[in-house]
Amino acid sequence: MKNKTIVLAYSGGLDTSFCLKRLSIDGFDVHAILVNTGGFNKSELINIKKQAIELGASKFISIDAKKPFYDKIIKFLIFGNVLKNNSYPLSVSSERIIQAIEIMNYSKKNNINTIAHGSTGAGNDQVRFDSIFQILNPNINIITPIRDNNISRKQEISYLKKMGVKFRWNNSKYSINKGIWGTTIGGDETLTSFKTLPNKAFTKKLIEKRTKVLNIKFIKGEIVSINNKRSNPIDLIDYLEEISSKYAIGRDVHVGDSIIGIKGRVGFEASAARIIIKAHELLEKHTMSKWQIFQKESISKLYGMLIHEGQYFDPVIEDIEAYFEKSQRYVTGNVFVELSPYNFKLNGIKSKHDLMNDNSGVYGEENLNWSSDDIKGFIKIYSNSSRIFKQINK
Repeated sequence: MKNKTIVLAYSGGLDTSFCLKRLSIDGFDVHAILVNTGGFNKSELINIKKQAIELGASKFISIDAKKPFYDKIIKFLIFGNVLKNNSYPLSVSSERIIQAIEIMNYSKKNNINTIAHGSTGAGNDQVRFDSIFQILNPNINIITPIRDNNISRKQEISYLKKMGVKFRWNNSKYSINKGIWGTTIGGDETLTSFKTLPNKAFTKKLIEKRTKVLNIKFIKGEIVSINNKRSNPIDLIDYLEEISSKYAIGRDVHVGDSIIGIKGRVGFEASAARIIIKAHELLEKHTMSKWQIFQKESISKLYGMLIHEGQYFDPVIEDIEAYFEKSQRYVTGNVFVELSPYNFKLNGIKSKHDLMNDNSGVYGEENLNWSSDDIKGFIKIYSNSSRIFKQINK
């Protein structure tokens, strides 16, 4: 395999650093490609590049993929109010789709037919990466040093120490993945069913204790401003994360079914994602009909599961996204969100499409558009189906 060129999906963490060192020692010409879906600042990228070259990469390329990540994935996760198992905003699972696509684009552009990644044999990422690689290039060669050799994190650290490598993650207790849509934290406590992640495991600490109210504006389902500060959705997500993370909002531990059939736990912190989704959901409750909301909830669960499992290229994805896009035509207005330590609450909305603005009646108070006889007749007909069933089947 001497001098055979390979593209490595690289993040600078322990797993991909082990893969980079191992592949370079094995004689590969390694192109370490970092697909930035948020979570890296300029100084971090400089240090990661330096580290990659020291580990043996012949090339290090950082691809800024935040815009395609928003346009192709995040926008529709917001439209669908997608929270897996009612808690997890698909922070990492959605990132992997864009990262796999960008890695494959680089591979094709440079005529490199061998790709490597740092997945283990016991997680979801291996399925997401491999399936997307194979869909986009059925003849691709995939190498996974950790999965192929069933190597543990302790063995990775031992190998790197043996090779004379010493970096900040040498004694890392957790595997941390940061992105614009949230950060996941796995290891130690999350490997059990009964331990909780300690405060020190989270990357964002409680700094601000004074309550703060935000005015978040949406136009056709997309976030356009916060407290009258207008910008593009990506910058607004970053801005909201900067504000809300100081309250340590968005922490939780997700428990779910993996693609390979085993249960898994992972901690996460995603203050901006959780706030945006819940604010958007409240605006929909005011501006959508009962049956729109009912239908969208079931489709959103399907969409979230497909994205979580990396089924991005199934044609049903485009069908659902077209439905989502159409459903947002009246989801325009302002949502008022109050931040406090470890929590947030939705205070209310203002929208010209608010269906509560109708003058037919005031819920629980006064009927203005129908008579007492009208409502009694309606209730009688409304009860017919159940009344008939009960009478026939006494």
